Amino acid sequence: MKELISVIVCAYNQEGTIARTLDSILRQQCHLPVEIIVGEDCSTDHTLDVCRQYAERYPESIRLKANAQNKGIIDNYFDCLLAAQGQYIADCAGDDEWSDPEKLEKELRIMEAHPEVTLVHTDYRHRNATTGESFAPHPHPCLHTPTGEMEIVDGQQLLVPILTQLERPVIHLCTALYRAEVILNAYQHYTEFFRNKTYGCEDVQVCFMLAKAGKVAYLNEPTLYYSVGGKTISNTQEETKQFRFVKSTTQLNYDLCQTFHIEDKRLEHYFEYRIYALLMHAFRIHNKELRTEAIQYKKDWHTRFNTKAKLILFATSMPVLWTCALGLRNIFPFKNGQDS
Repeated sequence: MKELISVIVCAYNQEGTIARTLDSILRQQCHLPVEIIVGEDCSTDHTLDVCRQYAERYPESIRLKANAQNKGIIDNYFDCLLAAQGQYIADCAGDDEWSDPEKLEKELRIMEAHPEVTLVHTDYRHRNATTGESFAPHPHPCLHTPTGEMEIVDGQQLLVPILTQLERPVIHLCTALYRAEVILNAYQHYTEFFRNKTYGCEDVQVCFMLAKAGKVAYLNEPTLYYSVGGKTISNTQEETKQFRFVKSTTQLNYDLCQTFHIEDKRLEHYFEYRIYALLMHAFRIHNKELRTEAIQYKKDWHTRFNTKAKLILFATSMPVLWTCALGLRNIFPFKNGQDS
């Protein structure tokens, strides 16, 4: 590994934002050199053209990996990770932007001063992809560091919060800098967690493994604009997509719990809630097959139906009752935060 920082940029159909992402990385002021590995995943728009222009303009900084066929986020991310040459790794999604030109420098100083730290991460801000308006996310679920200050915690304390995160991630990976050696060692020993495409995400397992391996530092300063909103698809498609995503990520968390023998009351409540969330997705689009799947996952994850889930099961137990329940929901919609 070389004395440099490798930044992974996974890009797919982001022709309108990828230049902004790359510019924010190129602006970084850091005492170590930075290489940018762009995994362009066979976009159907002009994302590849923009990436090629940047690679030609900054050949000393950007390595473009133009995939011959679409790999999906799992393989695209970890192929880029294995291609990285640096002893430190960071990443920034192709529709996000680093807001602080000293982001890497601040994190690197912490890493160099604290060899026991496997990962440094920061606060961030949401940015509406349509309006450009930025706003703060939910408060951090378990860290309460004063603004502008840094806190180091034992990564073991974060394992359950990482597995049960709902409103905001405990570690937003696009804000982080982590040690390549640590994650590559985890990759070697637990490859299935990194390459199983059915898990549907690449960040939870990375954060979990790094937290498990050492200490984690948190700098309470926003360094990232995280894109939210934007284009949506039809309601039925979106609900089905969300059902699959909830199922996939929950399966990953269940498998991590089983492999590393993690037991905690918070996990019991988490899995109960996820079953309720799956049932709600099925309920909203009147999909009997998804309802049946949710019931099966309750068995697979050895969890229970909470009170809300039992109500949804009753409301969907008969076609007429289901139709009436949907009608009542449309007349008296749940407030935000009460309807998953």
